Amino acid sequence: MARIKQMTEGRPAALIFTFALPLMIGNVFQQLYTVVDTMVVGKALGVHALAALGAADWINWMMLSMIQGLTQGFGILMAQHFGANRTEALRKTVGNSVILALLSSVVLLILGQMIARPVLLLLQTPTDILESSLLYLRIMYMGVPIVMAYNLSACILRSLGDGKTPLYAMIVAAVVNILLDLLFVLGFGLGIGGAAAATLIAQMVSCIFCLCHLGRIELLKLTPSDFRFQKGLPLCLFLLGAPMAFQNAVISIGGMIVQFVLNGFGVLFIAGFTATNKLYGVLEIAATSYGYAMVTYTSQNLGAGRIDRIRKGMRAALLIAMATSVLISVCMLSGGRQILSCFISGTPDQFKQTLQIACFYLSVMSICLPILYILHVTRSVIQGMGNTVLPMISGIIQLFMRSGTAVFLPRLIGKTGIFYAEIMAWAGAVMILSVSYFIVIKKTENRFSAKNTKEADSS
Repeated sequence: MARIKQMTEGRPAALIFTFALPLMIGNVFQQLYTVVDTMVVGKALGVHALAALGAADWINWMMLSMIQGLTQGFGILMAQHFGANRTEALRKTVGNSVILALLSSVVLLILGQMIARPVLLLLQTPTDILESSLLYLRIMYMGVPIVMAYNLSACILRSLGDGKTPLYAMIVAAVVNILLDLLFVLGFGLGIGGAAAATLIAQMVSCIFCLCHLGRIELLKLTPSDFRFQKGLPLCLFLLGAPMAFQNAVISIGGMIVQFVLNGFGVLFIAGFTATNKLYGVLEIAATSYGYAMVTYTSQNLGAGRIDRIRKGMRAALLIAMATSVLISVCMLSGGRQILSCFISGTPDQFKQTLQIACFYLSVMSICLPILYILHVTRSVIQGMGNTVLPMISGIIQLFMRSGTAVFLPRLIGKTGIFYAEIMAWAGAVMILSVSYFIVIKKTENRFSAKNTKEADSS
């Protein structure tokens, strides 16, 4: 119980930052094993293996992001009940979420195995890396139930204000993944399949860690009745989670269109792009952490009827996020080349060309990073207020901006035009979400004002 935190009282800036900090450190460890995956594959198996990993990236991320979106949607309602001290409703929400997550994981596992090869072929993945990419996806998709279980358990913990347990889970997972990467790829020579297996086993360890902690929380001592579908509750959870899952799927489709265009630029260009894309997670570490913090903060305060605190939290989060993004940008612009060189191998000429491509892409992303941080904070506050449809629309805007830029800009300025697809996607989403925030917060204030007036009149 000590790690559970109410975010309805206290200074918003301090609450948001202290909640986000453990998530940030946890994300560092999560990115650490992603980066180690890339380093081991790139250095031990060569440029073609690195390109194969990159060709599978967006397809794999689509599955992962749909799972994350679905469970985050469930977590919104949990945080609202926790903020309002509705313990019985919280338990039933958790129980119903578990059943929905279980059913969804079975559907997604089957779907993933069915679409893996057709999607790789549709994206015109080069034949010399196709089978390696397919093997990686098949193994990763077999672990969908594990990924679902971890994300749901982590979302339950975060909805209760516990950001530390997912941190400890990620630290353990990172250590396991790195050791297994070295053992499976370098020791046993299992290639790209070994890297995928190492990641799945590490995720299973983090899942077990979180589940063990959940079992010790008295507030969440569930009974069999909590797992029975309650009238209207599954639909409510689905209406929160499905738009977020769809939003992430749409964003992924945009990424796959970028990959389709990229696949026509040759293996070296794909490898350079992939090297920087693996640092995308590092660039985004704090942004996603602030996003998780703002969903929990906003949901809890909405449940408690503290709309004034939502506005204060939004302002505080934007200031913190902007300062963080500038700091990360400076670090990447000054030291990114050295980091990227760790991912790349090959002949001296291959190394030079791949590194040049990767560095250029990293500089573009770093300079525009504040846009991404505004996007995460704004989208998360809107989601925390229970509106997951407008963020979904912003995801559709990202699809059009990302794919349109990737398809047309390289025709105007050359291959490097594809580097701006991500930036344009961020900018398009921010424009939509900024307007959406003011609309949603005003409607929420009016709704609570009307409710309070009605209650005062009836008394």
